[in-house]
Amino acid sequence: MSTYQEVFENNRKWVEENTQRDPDFFRRLADHQDPDFLFIGCADSRVPANEIMGLDPGDVFVHRNVANLVVNTDINAQSVIQYGVANLDVKHIIVCGHYGCGGVAAAMQPADLGLLNGWLREIRDVYRLHQKELDAIKDTDARYRRLIELNVQEQCVNVIKTAVVQKTYLRTGHPTVHGWVYDISNGLLRDLEIPFGKILERIQEIYRLEAT
Repeated sequence: MSTYQEVFENNRKWVEENTQRDPDFFRRLADHQDPDFLFIGCADSRVPANEIMGLDPGDVFVHRNVANLVVNTDINAQSVIQYGVANLDVKHIIVCGHYGCGGVAAAMQPADLGLLNGWLREIRDVYRLHQKELDAIKDTDARYRRLIELNVQEQCVNVIKTAVVQKTYLRTGHPTVHGWVYDISNGLLRDLEIPFGKILERIQEIYRLEAT
């Protein structure tokens, strides 16, 4: 049996297991989704959102791209945030990076990568914002890991800048934005403890969008 065919066999087994465990499992999923979490992560195949969070289908609304970026002009990411907050009423937005991220590694190299150049420039901008701190880290691997963390932090800031997050939070007290890093080498999630309230307050000094 080919790997492609195995996918469908695995799917049938997965359906059987879930149906045996809960006969109404798929009926409830088909009826609606009511996730508390919006997960913005890297497209890396080693970082499956539901599994690393220990949650079931229907619990996490997910957007993934190379290096977990939240770009103002990326209508895909912005639409996911808009829908997650305004329509699904998520309580938490998580930006999750991971150690060993190929996108961040590529952005650290002075190479012309064609179509990827514009996307990776977003990460290089993060380096520019934190250049003094990063250049002071002499160990290359430690600098790489720190850039991954700082990239998560800056993408959280980008989420907080959005109108739907600001206005909904002022009106309802949620969503809260969190920054995580997943360590592929041991499977553990690390909460970077992004100071959401302080960032929101600072952001609103310049990017303030009144609730209506």
